[in-house]
Amino acid sequence: SIFKDSKIINISRYGETGPGKEGSVMVGTFQLQGQEFYALNGGSKYNFTPAVSFMVNCKTQEEVDGYWEKLTEGGGEPVQCGWLKDKYGLSWQIIPTILMELIRDPDPVKAQRVMKAMLQMVKIDIETLKKAYEGK
Repeated sequence: SIFKDSKIINISRYGETGPGKEGSVMVGTFQLQGQEFYALNGGSKYNFTPAVSFMVNCKTQEEVDGYWEKLTEGGGEPVQCGWLKDKYGLSWQIIPTILMELIRDPDPVKAQRVMKAMLQMVKIDIETLKKAYEGK
């Protein structure tokens, strides 16, 4: 519900032979913004870690704020540098596209100012990045 052009495509459930609890989700196929994903329920011994995250590119601060609010809602938590965990413990990176442009600037002084500013943030603030880039 958070992402446009997103839907559940298919859900397969465990039967009486398991190994998961009968009726629980075994495999799910879904789309987020048109990108298809396949999720396998490996059971409770497999937990989410920050080693796997979804990155959401945002064009505006309003997009950053909107995704941030919705993904931390209901028990999610901010982390740092544009990262958060949703209420299920899945890691997300909510990144304005301008961040990547600025830290890849050929002028290393400008790029480093932006990187330093970003490292001080939890949720990324575009205006602060621009000011760091300009040396303000």
